[in-house]
Amino acid sequence: MDPSPDIIIVGAGATGLSFAWRLATQQPNLKILILERGGHIDQRQGPSLSTDWELALQRQFHANPNIRRSAVDYPVDETATPIKPAFFNAVGGSTIRWGAHFPRFRPSDFRVLSEDGVAADWPITYESLAPYMDINDEMMGVSGLAGDPANPPRNNRPHPPLGFCRGSLKLARAANKLRWHWWPADAAINSRDDSPNRSACNNCGPCGMGCPRHARASADIAYLDKAVTAGVALRTHTIVRKIKASKNVITGVETIDGTGKIKVIRCKEVVLAGNAISTNILLATMPDWHNPLLGKGLMLHPTAIVTGYFADNLNGHAGPFATSLISQEFCETKEDRGFVRGFQLQALRGQGPLSTALGGYGQRLDWGAGHTQAFAKAFGKSMSLTVTCEDIPEPENCIEINMHTQDKFGMPIAAMRYRLGDNTRKLRDYGIERASDWLNDAGANRLAITRLSVQAGFHIMGTAPMGSDKSNSVTSHDGRLHGIENLTVIDASVFVTASPVNPTSTLQALALRAADLMCERLAQN
Repeated sequence: MDPSPDIIIVGAGATGLSFAWRLATQQPNLKILILERGGHIDQRQGPSLSTDWELALQRQFHANPNIRRSAVDYPVDETATPIKPAFFNAVGGSTIRWGAHFPRFRPSDFRVLSEDGVAADWPITYESLAPYMDINDEMMGVSGLAGDPANPPRNNRPHPPLGFCRGSLKLARAANKLRWHWWPADAAINSRDDSPNRSACNNCGPCGMGCPRHARASADIAYLDKAVTAGVALRTHTIVRKIKASKNVITGVETIDGTGKIKVIRCKEVVLAGNAISTNILLATMPDWHNPLLGKGLMLHPTAIVTGYFADNLNGHAGPFATSLISQEFCETKEDRGFVRGFQLQALRGQGPLSTALGGYGQRLDWGAGHTQAFAKAFGKSMSLTVTCEDIPEPENCIEINMHTQDKFGMPIAAMRYRLGDNTRKLRDYGIERASDWLNDAGANRLAITRLSVQAGFHIMGTAPMGSDKSNSVTSHDGRLHGIENLTVIDASVFVTASPVNPTSTLQALALRAADLMCERLAQN
């Protein structure tokens, strides 16, 4: 029988692997075990090497687990949300399936209550996380450019920024005319060779399902080998079904392995590193612990997309689709806009031929006699702007757990209950107007507007926010669950507010910080 580990980490994604690496390097005598319900994805032999790669995006690599329905997925009730869940179960987690856009939360994002009188302030600051963001930039291999006037000063990224396509240059020139902020996007993608294992991006295009060159980082590429070298153990195809506790002390977890065998693994600490949905499911299996705030305040980054079509061929489908340039001109509150907080505008390159024919980010093309002409006017000739809206945490937006309905593994099923609040709608509509202005000034001859991207629930945040005590939060500043000394949450459920930018850089920095704080606590004990 295997000896019991000291630490069990549930999930081998962005936070699970980074936390494990940091903890193991700081405390090499700890026995650390990661349990992952998915398996390894061989990115060297990924579907992007095949001519039918766009079909894979619609099927086995679709973002929505309810559409993908692989053996390692679990169902999510999405009937009461216009934005559908998007996550991926595998070693590397959802970073297998991402665009690798890698901005940081801004200083004001941690003090929304103090700045704008809404939501709550984080119990930590940007300054406390910045050193961990620097560490993570090195580990992930971030490309970017120092000197952005919209963000705090920081050193050059490990790699220079990725190149611009013709459409990106059009947008940059138009932003200069408008006198709007713009900057090359930070990307967890190598812009130059990083021997021996990671090559530079070759602009092949299909970034959303693994990178055969390992240019685009994912958590497994960046952290797994280093964590294993430091002594971390990993078990794949292992589902954590329940958290075992006695008198508010975690004693272990109940698992189901790939053969269907149920087993209890005892440990001294449990770390939840999945996503807000899986964390709510597992915390619901602890009948003697309760916090009325758990599940409340779900945030999803509602996203509108405005697509501009140009007369000339921009060759926009070549290159990483989500890491061109960004504008943070509208991230902060301005009273005359009629809403609080803001949005980021992010450039998206065009898509492949199948996605273009199906409508891409815009509208479905005509079929029949007019299809060839419509396709010729669209393929390679579009640039899009996402309006990534900051969500305000509201109790009506939540994750509910149905203890009476179970999936095939005997686990309760989670339901996402979400609607766009009044502030979000105003923010979104204003953002669509500004994105339209930008594309028109860049020379687009027509626009297509998607007011809400339905399959874009990639950023599932909140529902177990960190704070000073259990009256206003579910977890403490280090992710430990209030009332439970030896259970820590390091996924995005601990987010207090959402910012208008992608969360992964901030999320991994939180995980690295939590590892250091656990080291300090274990040393004291």
